[in-house]
Amino acid sequence: MGNQRLFQVGDHVDFRILSTWPSFMPVIPFHDENPVQRKPFVTTAIIVINVLALLYVQNLGEHDEREFHARHGFVPLRVKQLANPKPVRVELYSQEEMRAGVLIPKDKLPVVDLAPVPSQILTCVITSIFLHGGWMHLIGNMWFFWIFGDNIEDRLGHFVFLMFYLLGGIIASFCHYSMIGPGGETIPVIGASGAVAVTLGAYAVTYPFTRVRTLIFLVVFFTVVELPALIVLGFWFFMQIANATQAWNLNIGGGVAWWAHVGGFAAGAIIMPFLAAGSPDAGQNWNIEAKEQFDYEVPSRDYT
Repeated sequence: MGNQRLFQVGDHVDFRILSTWPSFMPVIPFHDENPVQRKPFVTTAIIVINVLALLYVQNLGEHDEREFHARHGFVPLRVKQLANPKPVRVELYSQEEMRAGVLIPKDKLPVVDLAPVPSQILTCVITSIFLHGGWMHLIGNMWFFWIFGDNIEDRLGHFVFLMFYLLGGIIASFCHYSMIGPGGETIPVIGASGAVAVTLGAYAVTYPFTRVRTLIFLVVFFTVVELPALIVLGFWFFMQIANATQAWNLNIGGGVAWWAHVGGFAAGAIIMPFLAAGSPDAGQNWNIEAKEQFDYEVPSRDYT
């Protein structure tokens, strides 16, 4: 799960860096033992919108697709346009060039100039979390979102959950902005992983002991185990911190927006208890819910 980025090297863009950057998740959750009462309308709608957005973008021509990501992705340097209204130039790249691992002189890359229009700058923070660079990028994000997002929607209610998701995406983007180096300021950031990270943080503090069926890879072998959500999501969070720290120490300005993941998860964990306190579950007694979550001696109720 991650935002697609580039890594600039001197006067060239080296696309080979992405293929060597660690992003494999050896712990993959696929089901949580946590039934819901509310239908996850918002969770489903967000997934559908992300799929439709990817289908639309993939039907554009090569140049139009690149320009679309530049105009509707989150370009960190555009934040400074709010105080210093000067155009921002973004260099465009193609998926074929990235996969080929070629070095392209910067003066040979097509570019697009982004005007300092405040409404466009603010809107792209939202549109960026509905765009993805490909099917694996999309599936990785929506996989986690589908498993854990429905329970947060169930806990908060549809409207509050939607606002929580969008606010989380904004917070995650600005966490990335606050930590990005000069080499990544003009690289468009796309992907829902920052917003999804907010729901993961919220889940970790709301349902820490819910059993999650998890696929664990051990070198060439794999096994399925049930683990508490806090362990699964805590491991994911640790991986993001480790990768973010490594990128920071190596002064890497591109690749994956690790700090968006870290900031999003932390924001979700901090904000969720305050929202949940005012959002009781539909027709459910809080004392019973708490007892079920923290006492395995009590059998789970059937909410269906």
